[in-house]
Amino acid sequence: MTSSHKPTPQHERSCWVLGILPAPELPTLIVDKIRERLTEQLSRQVASDSDWRIETITDPMVGTDEDADDIINEAERFKREQSWTYVVCLTDLPLFHEGKPLAASASGNRGVAILSQPALGASPIARRVEEAIIQLVSELHFGSSREGRDACCQYHNRTRRGQRREAQRLVRRRLSEWVAPFVRHDICQEDSDLDVRFMARFKVPGYVKLIGGMVRANRPWSIFPAFRRIGAAAFATGAYGMIFNSMWRLADSYEPWRFVTLMLLSMLAMVVWIMIDHGLWEPVRHKNAFSNANLYNIATVSTLGIGVLFYYLMLTLLFFATAFLFVPAAVMGQTLGHEVGALEFAALGWLAASLATVGGALGSGLESDDTVRNATYGYRQQLRQKRLQEQRDSNKDNDDSEDSEDPEDPEKAEGDPDDDTKSQDQTNDGEREAQDQQRKPHQPKRSNSQRD
Repeated sequence: MTSSHKPTPQHERSCWVLGILPAPELPTLIVDKIRERLTEQLSRQVASDSDWRIETITDPMVGTDEDADDIINEAERFKREQSWTYVVCLTDLPLFHEGKPLAASASGNRGVAILSQPALGASPIARRVEEAIIQLVSELHFGSSREGRDACCQYHNRTRRGQRREAQRLVRRRLSEWVAPFVRHDICQEDSDLDVRFMARFKVPGYVKLIGGMVRANRPWSIFPAFRRIGAAAFATGAYGMIFNSMWRLADSYEPWRFVTLMLLSMLAMVVWIMIDHGLWEPVRHKNAFSNANLYNIATVSTLGIGVLFYYLMLTLLFFATAFLFVPAAVMGQTLGHEVGALEFAALGWLAASLATVGGALGSGLESDDTVRNATYGYRQQLRQKRLQEQRDSNKDNDDSEDSEDPEDPEKAEGDPDDDTKSQDQTNDGEREAQDQQRKPHQPKRSNSQRD
C-alpha cells in the first residue's frame, strides 16, 4: 500500500485534516461525542509532530447505500472538494464481504476508509468507534503493508505515546472481541483499490454482534414515549380489574411458570400487534440467502422487544404500588384465607401487568407512528433515500436554471433577423394606425351621466 504520508522537516509543523462523513442520527452523535478526544489521540498515536483538525459533514448517502464501493467513491468526492488529507465514513448500515460481516476497509491510495458502526457491537460503542477510526487513520498514514505496520510500531516505541500494543488490531481486546473477534485481511489484488479489510472471524458470533449493534443503532429507548397512550389504557384496565377479588385469588394460586408464560405471551402479543399495525415487517426477496431484510426484521423485533420490556417493567411497578396503596391487606388476607405481605402484592401487580398489556395493546393505538417507524432500519433508509433524491433533484433544478440563464446559443444572443423584420413591420403598422386616428375628428369620452 502506498501511503500519502510525506515526512516533513523538523522545524516545520504540518497540519493534517481528517474528514469524517457520518450517517445521520446515531453516527453523527457518536462523532460529536468523540471529536475532541479523537483529535488528541491522533496527535498521540499517529503523528505527534503535526497538528490535526477534524471536519465532519453528515451525508445521507452514507446511511442509505449498502455498497461499500459506492460509499468510498462518495467519500473520495468529498475529500477532493473539501481538500481533506484523509476521510473516514461512519455508516450505521451492515456491510458484508463473502457472507461475513465487514467492520471496516481502507484504501491508502485514495486516502479513504469506511467503518460500519453495527459491526462493532452494542457497547461501549463510542470508545470502539474512536479506536477503530484511529486504527484506520494509521492504516492510511503509515500504510497497510508489513513495512507500514512496522513503521507504526517503531513510531509508538520511539514516542512512547502509543497506547495500542498491536498495530494490526482494529479495536482493543474485550470480552466481545474474544467471543467474536475481527480478522485482518491484507488485499494484494492489483484490480482492487482497497488495501485492508477487517471482518468477523466467525460467522455466527459475528452476526450476533452485528445484530446487537443494529439494535443499539435503533435506540430502543427512543420508542418508549410512544407507549404513553397504551400505558394509560392498560393502567386503567388493570386498575379496574384489581378491585375484584377473583384476580386476587388467581394471583395467589398461580405458580411461577404461569406468571412467566403470561408475561412472555403478553409481550409477544404487543410486539406482533405493533409490527402488524405499522407494517414494520420487511419483505424478504431472497429466500435462499440471509439478506439484509432478515437482519432488519430481527433487529426490529429485538428493538420492539426491549421497548416493550421496559414498558412492562414500568407497568408492573405501577400496579405493585397501586395494589399496596389501594387494596387493604386485611381485606385481601380475609379473602385469601391467610396473611398477605409484599410477595402477594407483587404477584398481584405482576398478573395485572400481563393482563393489562394485552388489553392495552389491542384496545388503543400508539402515540405516534413516526416514533416507532423511525426505530427501524428499513423505514429510516426509505426516508434517507427520499431526502437524498429530493436533494439531487433540487441541485439538478438549480443547474438547469443556471444553464437557461446563460446565452449558450450565439444566434439567440445576437437575435434572429427574421424576428427583427417582424418587429419592424409591427412598428410600421402601429405608426399607420396612429396617423389614421389623428385624421379622425376628436370626440371626448362621455361619462354615464352625460349619456343619460
